[in-house]
Amino acid sequence: MTSTLTIGATATRRIVIDTPRTIDFLGEALRVYATPELVRDFEVACRELLLEHIEAGEDSVGTGISVSHGGATLRGMLVDITVTVARIEGRLVTFDLVASDAVEEISRGTHSRFVVAVEKLRKKVADKAARAAVA
Repeated sequence: MTSTLTIGATATRRIVIDTPRTIDFLGEALRVYATPELVRDFEVACRELLLEHIEAGEDSVGTGISVSHGGATLRGMLVDITVTVARIEGRLVTFDLVASDAVEEISRGTHSRFVVAVEKLRKKVADKAARAAVA
């Protein structure tokens, strides 16, 4: 990881709530932003910010997330996902998260990611797969 990543670094990603990001179990009239998709969008935004500050051969993996999701955002609405670096502890980076649509704040939380050497992780996973007899 480079020294360019600092506490307070922030990024905002604007997304459109399309059909794949919505729930379907309440019918077409209630196609609203699904919480698992919100979580994925937070993780992607954090990873994208980190990618600007890591070395070749590095990436990051999520290690924890805690979010509230209190607003129903309708299919077709825009959402701003804002992530801000709150803590850096070695290779562990923790973000503050906020998501808002045009009407209200819909979510707030925290997410942590660990910066990894991809080849080292690849070997560790291959070793575990071999021990577990998983192809």
